[in-house]
Amino acid sequence: MAFQYHCLNPIAGVGLDQFDGNYGKTEDVNEADAILVRSAVMHEMEIPKKLLAVARAGAGVNNIPLDKCAEAGVVVFNTPGANANAVKELVFAGMLLAARDIVGGIEWVRSAAGDENIAKSAEKEKKKFAGTEIAGKKLGIIGLGAIGVLVANAAKHMGMEVYGFDPYLSINAAWNLSRDVKHVTDVNDIYRECDYITIHVPLLETTKGYIGKDAIAMMKDGVILLNFARDLLVDEEAVLKGIESGKVRKYVSDFANPTTAGKEGVILMPHLGASTEEAEDNCAVMAAKELRDYLENGNIKNSVNYPNAEMGICQTAGRIAICHRNAANLIAKFTAVLGGESINIDNMLNKSKGEYAYTLLDVDSPVSEAVLKKLSEAEGVIRVRLVK
Repeated sequence: MAFQYHCLNPIAGVGLDQFDGNYGKTEDVNEADAILVRSAVMHEMEIPKKLLAVARAGAGVNNIPLDKCAEAGVVVFNTPGANANAVKELVFAGMLLAARDIVGGIEWVRSAAGDENIAKSAEKEKKKFAGTEIAGKKLGIIGLGAIGVLVANAAKHMGMEVYGFDPYLSINAAWNLSRDVKHVTDVNDIYRECDYITIHVPLLETTKGYIGKDAIAMMKDGVILLNFARDLLVDEEAVLKGIESGKVRKYVSDFANPTTAGKEGVILMPHLGASTEEAEDNCAVMAAKELRDYLENGNIKNSVNYPNAEMGICQTAGRIAICHRNAANLIAKFTAVLGGESINIDNMLNKSKGEYAYTLLDVDSPVSEAVLKKLSEAEGVIRVRLVK
């Protein structure tokens, strides 16, 4: 058995089915070459020496110590887009719940269950739960990643006027985005113009409290805010003050916490965004495939702490994968070591991401443990692995 994996959370069987006979599941995390995780917090966990990779079956990775893993030469993957449709659908559910007092109407029906004339009573009571339609309203989307693009395109089909803001809009996202979406370069335009605002950016130190009191002050009276990304992206105390003043009509969030739970004007859900059978299956399958491609071929796709680097399947005698610091002259050192051993490099790929870099070397002759040891001794090298 070539590789062993460990699951910190239950992972959908359709994902684990992606592993063939070369893989075995271990209950001992210290024996694992790879870890699959969903929500389990890994920050206090000691990184096993044998561990090569972690795959998060989902998009957010704030439960994983990314730098700590990078320092150990452990590549961390996530599964962007695998749960995007599930979140998109819940965003629209949130918009509709905020636009019309559906929950209030349902609760009234439940309370009137013993009324023999409930149908007649309903006709009198329903005006209390009247709301507005979303068609014709302006929707502002902050973050046009996998989820934001799906929300934007669907909103156009729902008859909304859509504004999108993302200074780091990827080429792939741009291709998938409806040309009818107004791409703004100043997020303040969204705050000033939109009736509905939804945020879909990752939680980073630079994005904490992204929507705060100053942003809320710019918004239209009666704005509806939706947060299905992370609760800390929004200053929720400022939102509650906005609700009290009438500036904010409703705040819809997928993150239950003491600040907002039970508060007037807040519609709160228990983190249901990706909680569908389809999303869990999609994330599990994608995570398993990412791990297999890395373990078997050395390829990195959708890593959050190392650069993406793909060279397909090795067609030569061997492939070496090196996790290292993004420092000058390291490539020269690698080629010098191999040249000194009369090992010819057939193909090479070097990519960097922040402080870290990754190099793949396809060689024309077998590589000994002694050569791997020499490569690992170069200053700045974190981990050397013989893939083939």
